[in-house]
Amino acid sequence: MNPPFDTVLVANRGEIALRVVRSLRELGCRSVVVYSTADRDSAAVRQADTAVHIGPGPSKKSYLYAPAVVEAALQTGAQAVHPGYGFLSEDPDFAEICAENGITFIGPAPEVMAELGDKARARRLMTEAGLPVLPGTTDPVGTAAEVEEVASRIGLPLIIKAAAGGGGRGMAVVRSRDELVPAYRATRAAAQAVFGDDRVYVERFLENARHVEVQVLADGSGEVLCLGERDCSVQRNHQKLIEESPAVGLPPGTVDELCRQAAAGARAVGYTGAGTFEFIVAGDEVSFIEVNCRLQVEHPVTEQVTGVDIVREQIRVAAGLPLSAEALGFRAGGASIECRVNAEDPARGFAPCPGRITSFVPPGGPFVRVDTAAFPGWRVPSEYDSLIAKVITWAPDREQAIERMDRALAEFRIEGEGVRTTIPLLREVLADPVFRAAGHTTSYLAERGLRVAA
Repeated sequence: MNPPFDTVLVANRGEIALRVVRSLRELGCRSVVVYSTADRDSAAVRQADTAVHIGPGPSKKSYLYAPAVVEAALQTGAQAVHPGYGFLSEDPDFAEICAENGITFIGPAPEVMAELGDKARARRLMTEAGLPVLPGTTDPVGTAAEVEEVASRIGLPLIIKAAAGGGGRGMAVVRSRDELVPAYRATRAAAQAVFGDDRVYVERFLENARHVEVQVLADGSGEVLCLGERDCSVQRNHQKLIEESPAVGLPPGTVDELCRQAAAGARAVGYTGAGTFEFIVAGDEVSFIEVNCRLQVEHPVTEQVTGVDIVREQIRVAAGLPLSAEALGFRAGGASIECRVNAEDPARGFAPCPGRITSFVPPGGPFVRVDTAAFPGWRVPSEYDSLIAKVITWAPDREQAIERMDRALAEFRIEGEGVRTTIPLLREVLADPVFRAAGHTTSYLAERGLRVAA
């Protein structure tokens, strides 16, 4: 079979860049990896067919500087760009620049990204598509007085979110009227600093709910495939720590309804590629939150229970090919869990712990997958995200998947100069009876007091 592209540039770093390079190799595509000075010795650079230096690092926003990425693609003859997640992955302007230069962006159309990337606009679109949303605003709020009016109408607690937000950033939960105006101003300032866009919107905040997302794949023919759901409720400050599939403990019929809604939402906007529709589930009620127009960090749990290579399907769809017969004929089975191992110290409010790794021995054994770009001698950079590895386990049922994960984390050896990790906290969660009984919600860590500030 001919490869979908001859050469693809990977516009990312770390484990996700390495993950994409591997799928490209299996498809028979040449890979080009761009890198900053801090990543010159990275595993992705070593594994790629070609590597292009694009800048000294965050001070010059190398991975975020679209002209440098596009120039690297043109110089190396890359026909397509895979953005991974983060950085330029949900930037419609970057996708437009790629198109103007005859380069395929591996993701949804720029206009679809622009619509769904505006979280307030996405709420409106999904409401029009028949999806339920939490009470709140479908347009950005422009003044403190507007926020106070919304609070009077929908009640407290509520959450103020950046319209251009994502990745758990640019959010503030408000539980009292006194916090309302300061939180509004602080969130606008944070949104401007992080996303370059200070628009915010407001929605009702549910204290004890589950965060459940649905993975979809869609091709250019209008075929929309739902690959099932993931529970992402174990979070700290809206950042996911543990994800699993299937989601357990939900009312009967909830998953089918979530998949139906996600597919309807994807069809309504003409979505193509891989995407994730996120929902809040409270009892029998489900509410749409947002769409992530990219690959998710937690996509491996879905791959483990379905056997579908999501990255491979992304690349095929971008090349104009239909979803593969293997994807369309998938049969979900068993249970999978992913734990994010970060170079952070939970005892100090998850403070980053960069440093050089002196010993790195990942776990192994049956049905254990480790997505990582770390190795002995690698320096956990202070310039970027603190993720060291993702550990994913699969088993016939959830109980065995948890036991296998605990065994894998116990085996994991990471030592370095000042490097601490989240492994002890992850094991504490896995051992907790509430988590074992699937009684956890998005408030779980704060409620259990597992070394995390509220």
